[in-house]
Amino acid sequence: MSLEPARTAGDPALLERLAANLVSNAIRHNVYGGRIELATYTRSERAILVVANTGPLVPNGDLERLFQPFERFSSTPRSSGDGVGLGLAIVEAIATAHEARLAARARPGGGLEIRVSFCALRGVPAGDAL
Repeated sequence: MSLEPARTAGDPALLERLAANLVSNAIRHNVYGGRIELATYTRSERAILVVANTGPLVPNGDLERLFQPFERFSSTPRSSGDGVGLGLAIVEAIATAHEARLAARARPGGGLEIRVSFCALRGVPAGDAL
């Protein structure tokens, strides 16, 4: 985990929901004994949030489908506590509303890495920005 300051502007409740959905998905769709990795940092005037897990293999062709409402990667039946396939669709909607870039990458050993890149705030005191 690497958490550096990464300040951006936006709706605090929506940005909290975006982060919560990403972390929740990373936990829910991980393998037993797997890892969750989080990172925040600023590069090239962008505030970056990265959430990754060590879940099952995700075919590259299925990445875009995961952001569609009610779509889930697994073909096995799940319990009602496993969600309905809206988490990443909500993440995408919030990112779009904040003019953020959203990228998903299947990890070679299994799992998913999702990177959200917001416009960074410059020259703002730490207490005045998200």
